[in-house]
Amino acid sequence: MTAPATRAVRRRLTVRGTVQGVGFRPFVHRLATDLALAGFVSNTAGGVLIEVEGPPDGVAAFCDRLAGEHPPLAAVTGVGVEDLPVTGVEGSFGIRSTDRSPGSTLLPPDTAACADCLRELGDPADRRHRHPFVTCTHCGPRFTIATGMPYDRAVTTMSGFPMCGECAREYGDPLDRRFHAQPVACPGCGPRLRLVPASGSDVRPARGAEALASARALLAAGRIVAVKGLGGYHLACDAGQAQSVATLRARKARGGKPFAVMCADLDEVRRIAELSASELAALTSPRRPIVLLRRHSEADGPAPGVCPGSPHLGVMLPYTPVHTLLFGLPGDPPGPRMLVMTSGNRSGEPIVTDDDEALTRLAGLADAWLAHDRPIASPCDDSLLRVRPDGTEQVLRRSRGYVPRPLRLPVAVRPALAVGGDLKNALCLGADDQAWFGPHIGDMGDLATLEAARGAEAHLRALTGVRPELVAADRHPGYHSTRWATRLAGHAPVLVQHHHAHIASAMAEHGLDGTTPVIGVAFDGTGYGDDGTVWGGEILLADYTGFRRYARLSPAPLPGGDAGVANPCRLALARLWAAGLPWDADLPCVTACAPEERAVLERQLPGGLACVPTSSMGRLFDAVSSLVGVCHRAEYEAQAALELEAAAASAWGADTAAYTFADGLDPAPVFSALITDLRRGTPAAVLAARFHRAVARAVAGICRRARQDTGLATVALSGGVFANALLEEECARLLTDDGFAVLRHGEVPPNDGGLALGQLVVAAHLRQEE
Repeated sequence: MTAPATRAVRRRLTVRGTVQGVGFRPFVHRLATDLALAGFVSNTAGGVLIEVEGPPDGVAAFCDRLAGEHPPLAAVTGVGVEDLPVTGVEGSFGIRSTDRSPGSTLLPPDTAACADCLRELGDPADRRHRHPFVTCTHCGPRFTIATGMPYDRAVTTMSGFPMCGECAREYGDPLDRRFHAQPVACPGCGPRLRLVPASGSDVRPARGAEALASARALLAAGRIVAVKGLGGYHLACDAGQAQSVATLRARKARGGKPFAVMCADLDEVRRIAELSASELAALTSPRRPIVLLRRHSEADGPAPGVCPGSPHLGVMLPYTPVHTLLFGLPGDPPGPRMLVMTSGNRSGEPIVTDDDEALTRLAGLADAWLAHDRPIASPCDDSLLRVRPDGTEQVLRRSRGYVPRPLRLPVAVRPALAVGGDLKNALCLGADDQAWFGPHIGDMGDLATLEAARGAEAHLRALTGVRPELVAADRHPGYHSTRWATRLAGHAPVLVQHHHAHIASAMAEHGLDGTTPVIGVAFDGTGYGDDGTVWGGEILLADYTGFRRYARLSPAPLPGGDAGVANPCRLALARLWAAGLPWDADLPCVTACAPEERAVLERQLPGGLACVPTSSMGRLFDAVSSLVGVCHRAEYEAQAALELEAAAASAWGADTAAYTFADGLDPAPVFSALITDLRRGTPAAVLAARFHRAVARAVAGICRRARQDTGLATVALSGGVFANALLEEECARLLTDDGFAVLRHGEVPPNDGGLALGQLVVAAHLRQEE
């Protein structure tokens, strides 16, 4: 007797996550075809919709393999499954056109060119040989070309480049690596490169391969070239030529701030810096961030002017075909193997993305522009991170390669926008259990940066479909971001105290629901305090609904307000005055201050004239840096503290002593001890190391006391001061050894670049309680 045929079943699957623009539909098509299933797959506003029909074992195998075998750039966050009536229609599995109903899905970040595309780039027999825009479903631009969702070519900046017949065939073939790769193009139908010389220059204009060759020759000759990348322009020069580096630094008015470098390959990286296995993994990941690496001797590295005063180099690898071609393929004329690659802007302005604007805003900075005609939908700077000794990453600037990948929130929030602060600004949009950071914007000090923030907010809304019902901002009444938030909301936004937001950011990143407070250590340079003074050395007992100031660094006057920050020697004198210590002529910070400066300070400090009290830990580091003779005048933010950390690192293993704060965080005895050791001839590096250990031990002692008082045993470390690797590592070690659970930032920056996440969750809770 013949067995009856197995009855067919039909199932609908709704896949959520990063599943558009990553080759998910062709993957589904191949999987269903392999299992001889009928049905279809389609992009929707909420993700990907699949219906499959066939034998029960085949449908079950399809469901099992769906999440485990997805494409490399995909990230499945959920799969809804629903049984449907069988249609009985036999046939193949199809890919349907995109559903454009309202909603949101997740778009992947821009990623570096994959190995397959790079092989094609270098293969003379391939039709994409030397094509500067070679890409596929596994790599290339996404966020910076998308103008809307669902993600299709019509809503990208590639919409103006009609595909040739061969590209259209690849685009429409489910078995091809470029099936529905929206940036797909070739030399015949894609964007074009061009070299534009500066006005009055001896450089000749050029196009295509000649433009690349000319740009390489210009860099080798010591010239500065503005190079259009994925998310904006870079200013590039040969990192090995001291004069080129000095010229770029002067033209950009960058002061002594370190430059990042791009190395042609890993051999060049290893030549100039130490590279651990974890740092190698970060450097070569599809995100291709700038990674802070410990440099070898200056003789083996870039020109001294690339990163003066720093033991670290910010290093990245090429992440676009243009970069690869700029360094040259085998057989090309030689060029630099290491380039300074700094954001294409003037100091304090946002990165330039528009071609016409680049020619005007970068005039006088660049000798030529290596441009192309594919528009950039959203600016996106390079991301920056360091790798800790345990292999975990601390992101210091979260942008290209991360944005717009969402973070999962531990608590649901109503649709809301948090605008961050005024420094290292990055917006955050949230709804339900998802939060999306926008790209790094920078310091909100002028109209151009505000326009960049407006553009970032509009772009993020277009890609996520979130319409904010709530706007959150910092309590500082003078912040540009806070005033902008007021205009956006049409009324007063929800204002969140700066350091509370820092701690909430760390809590949210670690998945805490906020039902139990934490001991929050919030150390930074400047934050508006509830008493109208400048805070920044705070120990808070905090959850999402509020905080209590448990302890703080003893305050001292901040002479001249923000203007005083550029003069660490003045901060040192203010700290000595607050500690009741004399301004003896043998102290480095005293000799660094001109007599007329000291005369003004002698009048200012006793009466509080043009002075605001500050408990800022960042300003304390600045003051100590000057006191021990490391840095007296700062040309960029945190220079004095960074150079103090560099000095401490050089003596860290040789000296384990530490100074002692009084009454928790009163630095008066630390300054007394520093002066005593200075007069004994103790090297500045040893003084710096002892100071770092003093701060870490003070933190551990206050947290121990807070645990005794409250029973709390979780400590969150947040704020820009914890970008200091020595301090963060030592605090974490002492606290962990003492039995605390320690929350340290990973993907969310500890500085103000992560502030908006904390604002988002705090504002959501405050409104729930109203």
